[in-house]
Amino acid sequence: MNTRLVLIEGLPGSGKSTVAQFVSQILFEQGAETQLFLEGNVDHPADFEGVAFYQQDEFDQLLSKHEAYSDMITTKSAKHSSGYLISYRKIKDEWGSQFPDELIHEIGKKDIYELPFDQHVKLLVDRWNTYVEDHLQGSAVSIFECSFIQNPLTIGTVKYNVQKEEVTEYVSELERIIKPLNPLLIYVDQQDVRFAFEKAIEDRPREWSEGFIDYYTTQGYGKMRGYEGVEGTVQVLEERKSIELEIFNRLKIDKHKIDNSAFDMEKCNAALLEIPHSIAGN
Repeated sequence: MNTRLVLIEGLPGSGKSTVAQFVSQILFEQGAETQLFLEGNVDHPADFEGVAFYQQDEFDQLLSKHEAYSDMITTKSAKHSSGYLISYRKIKDEWGSQFPDELIHEIGKKDIYELPFDQHVKLLVDRWNTYVEDHLQGSAVSIFECSFIQNPLTIGTVKYNVQKEEVTEYVSELERIIKPLNPLLIYVDQQDVRFAFEKAIEDRPREWSEGFIDYYTTQGYGKMRGYEGVEGTVQVLEERKSIELEIFNRLKIDKHKIDNSAFDMEKCNAALLEIPHSIAGN
């Protein structure tokens, strides 16, 4: 087993989570120690989920303003460079109604995925560097869903509509960082973007689709073009896929594309087993 990091990418509803689980099972059956991190995992070692960043003075002001909850906040905070990382989702998970929703909302406004693009990139690059340094000392194979290409495209293109070159440069920097882990990238492709998204809407809770459509059409790329509803969201997704595949083609790491347009999981699993050396264990 040469690969120490497997990256699973693709559009929403493409089958990334299932493929990531397949990869984890295949590697486990081959005797590898695996660590699977699906989208939304608050303990992700190279990404941030439900984490806000406060500069030192902002952090001090937050504690002073909400003195009654300062111990809860500091318990889930970590010093980082010139400020603090606050794991506010972990705060809510641990203390529930004891910690006010209004305060969670206030802290969440400084979520790392709400920060200006340049500041966000700096924090994420630091995070990935730390992950690689730590992971080089271990033996486990990490499997990440959507943190390598999707997240940079989501904040860069969808949210802020930055130049394609800036997003490409961001992913290229992440590629440089993870190179010592001999990473494997698997892109789960869907030929019909509209069909895949509409299927995701049918399969997932209404709150998910409403939030997703709002995110994709009321800011950045979608807002600038006046896109609305499902139709507008599909248009943004199609542009996102175009950029993702352009980035995919430029990458130098070991990479493979799997067509899951038919949502045939048995065929998909078979395709994974055909990938040389990393998954097949050669």
